[in-house]
Amino acid sequence: MIYLASDHAGFKLKEEIKQLLESLKEEFLDMGTNSEEAVDYPDFIFPAVEKAIAEGTRAIVFGGTGMGECVAANKVKGAIAATPFDEFTTVMSREHNDSNVLCLGGRSLTVENAKSIVELWLGTPFSEEERHVRRLEKITKYESSE
Repeated sequence: MIYLASDHAGFKLKEEIKQLLESLKEEFLDMGTNSEEAVDYPDFIFPAVEKAIAEGTRAIVFGGTGMGECVAANKVKGAIAATPFDEFTTVMSREHNDSNVLCLGGRSLTVENAKSIVELWLGTPFSEEERHVRRLEKITKYESSE
């Protein structure tokens, strides 16, 4: 299961990616928003990412650039959100960082580029290399001293 969420700026791209996921026979659940009416992205991103993390699956979230959504997603314990923009950054987000949340920008990516990123992200496994496992363990164990 892949959980999807967007704000108003990412709504159209989310609709395009839903068609791609259907063609790939990927199971997904769209957790909103459902129009281009202005909304606050955390209201949709947090529930989708929390659900994906709780179920040990992945989420794809959409905004204008994907950056705010990425910041929000990374506030969810267990989320490793990435905002790749090309083939190299997409592969690295999976092979080296084991990202489980993909953040995409409806105003910063073409539909074709976004589709390519989604397919590559879904098909790229985590490398399991010791150095990457070690680094991710340090990140997941870190707690701020505030």
